[in-house]
Amino acid sequence: MSLKEKEYKKRFDLDLWKSLWTYIKPYKKQLIYLAVFMIGLAGVDMIFPLMSRYAVDNFVVAKSTQGITSFALVYLGLIIIQVLNIFFFISLAGKIEMGVCYSIRKDGFKKLQELSLNYYNKNPVGWLMARLTSDTQRLGETIAWGAVDFIWGITLMAGISIIMFVLNWKLALLTLTVVPALVLISLYFQKKILAAYRQVRKTNSKITAAINEGISGAKTTKTLVREEENLNEFKSLTQKMYHSSVHAAIFSALFLPIVLSLGSIGTAIALWYGGKGVILQTISYGTLVAFLSYTVQFFQPIRELARVFAELQHAQASAERIISMIKEKPDIKDSYKVEKKFGSLFKPIKKDWQSIKGEIEFRDVTFNYEDGERVLKNFNLKVEPGETVAIVGETGSGKSTLVNLACRFFEPIHGEILIDGINYRKRSLAWLHSQIGYVLQSPHLFSGTIEENIRYGKLSATKEEVIKAAKMVNAHEFITNLSKSYNSEVGEGGGLLSTGQKQLISFARAIISDPGIFVLDEATSSVDTETEKLIQNAINQVLQNRTSFIIAHRLSTIRSADKIIVLEEGKIIENGSHDDLIKQKGHYYQLYTNQFLEEQETGLLNT
Repeated sequence: MSLKEKEYKKRFDLDLWKSLWTYIKPYKKQLIYLAVFMIGLAGVDMIFPLMSRYAVDNFVVAKSTQGITSFALVYLGLIIIQVLNIFFFISLAGKIEMGVCYSIRKDGFKKLQELSLNYYNKNPVGWLMARLTSDTQRLGETIAWGAVDFIWGITLMAGISIIMFVLNWKLALLTLTVVPALVLISLYFQKKILAAYRQVRKTNSKITAAINEGISGAKTTKTLVREEENLNEFKSLTQKMYHSSVHAAIFSALFLPIVLSLGSIGTAIALWYGGKGVILQTISYGTLVAFLSYTVQFFQPIRELARVFAELQHAQASAERIISMIKEKPDIKDSYKVEKKFGSLFKPIKKDWQSIKGEIEFRDVTFNYEDGERVLKNFNLKVEPGETVAIVGETGSGKSTLVNLACRFFEPIHGEILIDGINYRKRSLAWLHSQIGYVLQSPHLFSGTIEENIRYGKLSATKEEVIKAAKMVNAHEFITNLSKSYNSEVGEGGGLLSTGQKQLISFARAIISDPGIFVLDEATSSVDTETEKLIQNAINQVLQNRTSFIIAHRLSTIRSADKIIVLEEGKIIENGSHDDLIKQKGHYYQLYTNQFLEEQETGLLNT
């Protein structure tokens, strides 16, 4: 699938970081505690050179040991304080990191439940997985541990600057002359590093998508003998990722040595000027030792801040993608008025939900996809309550689009769709979707047991209701023949069951909630003849008194439908019962007789 991502250009996106603050805010208390411990850590770090200065001037230069015991006890106390500071800041930073990741992933997954079907058509699964896994993890790490280094670094640099100016303001000024150059260099490298990391994150999304498609399509790959082609395509992506990563690493690698070099220059200036002061006896030897320690300490947080700075560029590249997904607007959404009355997807107000009769009407409906392809134009159709409508037509004639519009997975561009005489935009999405039972051509089962998968259609269902639903669709017999019956695992995607068994379970899952509208989308096209008979018997029983749409490739399964409509390029060219259409000897008659002859020939060949 071709993936077109939004391009991001901002060097620093304030609105983006404001959005991230909503995920950091719940941990404000922990951040305050973290700041306290990091300030304490920096404070003790600043005391150690003063301790060295005292030791040099009072013990080394003075050649005396008087008071050394008290000095040692104070030094030991400072070490114990540092150990406690380190323990608490690691604990707090870890909690913040995990908490931020949890909150972002929770909102991201919630958003995926709200987004319209069209969003999944445009974005590969692997791309979405990258947003909620690697991008989120990178963001959590940078926020938590970046805060650690930032608070410690700023506190230490500010404190050291003050102490250096107190000790010798001239020497301090000379030492800090390299700071303006550091600021200019940082601004230049920010732009380069961020651009490189944006490319890394974009390519990483494509790689995750390729891995997902490679795994899910493994069977197809082997049957088409595409292993080498897939490998070459994947190699091309990984090479692009490699070059982008190397590009980003080169800029980061250049940035840090430059910071180190400037730091060394500052230290050299302090040693040169301070050494002269010691010789001239304008600076004590202990002060020079302390000053040299402070210059090394001063540029150490700059190195750490440079690293944090580079990681922030990486984090912004990740944040841009995950936040853009969380802020994505659903193509189909209830109006404020509807939501206020009937509730939202996650907070429905079911007391105001009305029962459904099942009358569905298309009035002058026009619809086309984003690429401009027109599917329906001024389309009209009325389905009476409890009526079974079969939809027949060539590929691309609009069969699935028609059903998806009826289910409000898409909405018409012009015209309206009425349910029980009311425009369905005036009712909530949650209400309509709760009234729909949908059985797909390729059923998807979730990892877990058969019972759990059937109950997925109605989470409050009892074991008796689960069994009743299974019996209605003729699935009970094969389930009870399994070693663990309803507690049998289905495997990932239902891989431990046959296609027919998966279809029967999905049928039971769709019917357990007693929906008013039922949709069968090529439900029998992928199963064997015996299973098809079971499903057909179930259809005859289940669809009674329910408005239903059947999209069928095998026309023998729709003979009993109340109404059969034949679509061609989004228009109804024939409409009537099976017998009526056969008598007309039109398009449906040709399709039916040709298929009947094919089935007869296949039957003769298999005997």
